[in-house]
Amino acid sequence: MKAVAFHTLGCKVNQYETEAITEQFLSKGYKVVEFNEIADIYIINTCTVTNIADKKSRKILAKAKKLNNEAIVVAIGCYVQIAHDKLEDALYIDILIGNTHKNEVVSIVEDYIKTHQRIELIENVQEDLIYEELTIDMQHSKTRSTIKIQDGCNQYCTYCIIPYTRGKIRSRSFNAVIEEVTRLVVNDYKEIILTGIHLGSYGKDLNDVTLIELIEKLDKIKGLMRIRIGSLEPNFITRELLERLSRCKTVCDHFHLSMQSGSDSVLNRMKRHYNTKEYYEKVLLLREYYKNPSLTTDIIVGFPMETREEENETYEFVQKVEFADLHVFKYSIRGGTKAAEMKPQISGILKSDRSKRLTKLGGKLRQEYLTCFIGLTKEVLFEEETLIDGEPYYIGHTTNYIKVYVPKTSDLKIIVGEIFLIKLTKLYKDGLATERKLQFY
Repeated sequence: MKAVAFHTLGCKVNQYETEAITEQFLSKGYKVVEFNEIADIYIINTCTVTNIADKKSRKILAKAKKLNNEAIVVAIGCYVQIAHDKLEDALYIDILIGNTHKNEVVSIVEDYIKTHQRIELIENVQEDLIYEELTIDMQHSKTRSTIKIQDGCNQYCTYCIIPYTRGKIRSRSFNAVIEEVTRLVVNDYKEIILTGIHLGSYGKDLNDVTLIELIEKLDKIKGLMRIRIGSLEPNFITRELLERLSRCKTVCDHFHLSMQSGSDSVLNRMKRHYNTKEYYEKVLLLREYYKNPSLTTDIIVGFPMETREEENETYEFVQKVEFADLHVFKYSIRGGTKAAEMKPQISGILKSDRSKRLTKLGGKLRQEYLTCFIGLTKEVLFEEETLIDGEPYYIGHTTNYIKVYVPKTSDLKIIVGEIFLIKLTKLYKDGLATERKLQFY
């Protein structure tokens, strides 16, 4: 029995794809081991969203061969797609697969075992492609499962390389999504996370279905307790959408609304398709239909030509919106994008200063948001039991994605994988903790 190890860099889409490929190897009788163990095959799902991601991808690929010089090293994904010419001379890589043929990795590896001839499968993703079906029946977590329903992006923001690595939008079939989610619910999963490269575009290439119609159908699956929606573009949010979405009982009150900047001039240079006024209108709409929802976002600091005034505009806009959490990224030059050619580029020192300032604000807003829920009772889906400072705790999340810690004591009979009503009583670490009394949901 050959042993195979996996390493995933990057987004939830990559994580889903790795899980699906892992299941394919298991179904063929392979043994899956941890990446740091000795394996016969190492599969690295790469990322290229930043220069740091590129470096990490190269480092992990080289590490695989060092772990076992006789092993088969397989590089797949976004970094391979965009930089395969740089990897052609890397003798420690045996198989190169871009962002197609991921549903054939087992057979590709077995072909290599027969011939020991290097394999390179890099197709032009700018051509029209069909959605490549990958499925999951069982994930490592027994509580929530990520479901990839869409691939590709047509936006071509000036800073982003992903449309060049993933290609045009394409959607998974309606029935395939329903069937996979139904199987997972049968296997006791309580929550699913819908994810994609540009999630709101789901169905545009199918002509007869939209994302809200898919969600409404999923909402009716018996036994499914939660639907968590991945990152959305502001323009996707409309009153008509929220009228329908708010009627879906399983949809979580947690919305990651992509922003990138709170300065209109920066948004224009980024080629984002909204301004701050329009963005704020979407925020108000969400708060009209959901009581104190968790609104989170991504922000890029140090974008080319960003002035101190523009930085302050972003800072002030973040304060105005009062996000529940921020993901702050320092701009990273990506060759082949329009932003890479913009002048002047911002120095690393300024990027770091701006990142620290905004991250500090994000931490303050996070604390304020968490404080709003002290004393309230919320449904918590418990996902794990772990030790913290030597003491056992149960950890789970509310529908609005607050992390909840419950000490494991004799009078608390929590079951991992189940939902409990928990009274939240105090701030604790990166979330909230509770007293001992609770009710089963």
